[in-house]
Amino acid sequence: MGQITVEKNVGGIEGLCVITPAVHGDARGYFMETYNKNDMVEAGLDMEFVQDNQSSSTKGVLRGLHFQKQFPQGKLVRVVKGSVFDVAVDLRGDSKTYGKWFGVELTEENKKQFYIPEGFAHGFLVLSDLAEFCYKCTDFYHPGDEGGMAWNDPEIGIEWPQLVGEYKGTASGEGYTLSDGTPLNLSDKDQKWVGLKDTFKF
Repeated sequence: MGQITVEKNVGGIEGLCVITPAVHGDARGYFMETYNKNDMVEAGLDMEFVQDNQSSSTKGVLRGLHFQKQFPQGKLVRVVKGSVFDVAVDLRGDSKTYGKWFGVELTEENKKQFYIPEGFAHGFLVLSDLAEFCYKCTDFYHPGDEGGMAWNDPEIGIEWPQLVGEYKGTASGEGYTLSDGTPLNLSDKDQKWVGLKDTFKF
């Protein structure tokens, strides 16, 4: 492999990969390849990406947990500014790890990438004052095909770092803050998703 190191099946969940690129730096700055199909294929990751997305979010924003039902997307995600805690939850009905989650901190310093294949719910929590988040997708965005699940479902038990608050039976962010007092910030839609037992299964 040339420019990447790939840790496969992270958290014991088949298909999840953490990818660390080779970074070439000197006094002027740095250079790295953010994507190289040949390196990915050599690592056993032979997928085609059809759409690139980028978002900007402020501290305390939690986006997720999201998926597409009929047109599931594999996602290769990274952070170009700031820091987020990125999470995938296995929703593949025939998987031995159905309902299991794994999270990794992605930052502009560590430059790690996280590959989440089709069949997972995905979300992230912004830990820095501002975060710019980029991701490549294996299928297009399809309006009307969106699905989601509660970010705080106790059956899943995601351990979001720096998050303080008490589960009150819904996905509402009311009463939750980061440890420095920053309020948790969710969209109206993300506060209405339900838990695993009532969520779409691939």
